[in-house]
Amino acid sequence: MTDKIKTILSRWRSHQTIAQNVVEWRVLAAKPAELTEFPESLSPQLEDQLQLMGINALYAHQSQAFLKIREGYNVAIVSGTASGKTLCYNLPVIDRMIKSPGGKALYLFPTKALAQDQLKNLQETLHDIKIPGMEGVNIYDGDTPQHLRSAIRRESSIILTNPDMLHTGILPHHTTWKDFFAALSFVVIDEMHAYRGVFGSHVANVIRRLKRICRFYGSQPQFILTSAT
Repeated sequence: MTDKIKTILSRWRSHQTIAQNVVEWRVLAAKPAELTEFPESLSPQLEDQLQLMGINALYAHQSQAFLKIREGYNVAIVSGTASGKTLCYNLPVIDRMIKSPGGKALYLFPTKALAQDQLKNLQETLHDIKIPGMEGVNIYDGDTPQHLRSAIRRESSIILTNPDMLHTGILPHHTTWKDFFAALSFVVIDEMHAYRGVFGSHVANVIRRLKRICRFYGSQPQFILTSAT
C-alpha cells in the first residue's frame, strides 16, 4: 500500500461522519503477479508489437483467455480493475485477423467515452502491424457524422459501438451491413456487469437479434465478455 493511500485511509478513519458509516475496515495483502510467456501460437508480428509497447510477458488470465478463445470457446473474463482485460480480447481478435485476413469484429461498450478510450488502445496495439486485407478500426455511434457512416460500414474491420446504436442504428439496417455481418468473427461485450435489470433484459434481446442476423448471413461469431466485478 502506498503512503498516499495510507494517508487517505487515515483521514477517513479519523473523520467522524465517514467512520460511523463504515461497517468494516480491511486491508488485503498484495499478491505477486502470475506472469507467463507469450503463447507459442501468438503471431510473431503481434509479439514484436507487444514488446515495443513494453510488454514482455502476459498475465496468466490473459494467456488463458487467448488460448481458450483460439480453441473456439465463448469466454467471459472476470478480473480486477486495471488487470489487463483489454488485451484478453484484443490479442485473439488481432491474431485471428493476421492469420485469417478478412474477418470482422464488433466491440460493444456501455458508454461512448469508454469506446473512445478503447479505440486509442486498439490503435496503439495495431501500430506498425501490417495485416493484409485489414481495413479501418472505427467508432460507429450517434456522434458519427452522417456523411462518414457509409464509408465506415464498408471499410471497417473492427467497429466499436454501444447497445443502443446496435439496436437503433445497425440491426434495423442490416442489409446495408451484410458484408460486415457475413464476415463477423468476434463480438466483444465489455463491462458486462453494466447490463442488469430491465436494461440488461433489453440488451439480451438485442444480442439475440444480432445472433439471428449473423445466422442469416452465414456467420457464427465467438463472444468475448469482460467484467471487473
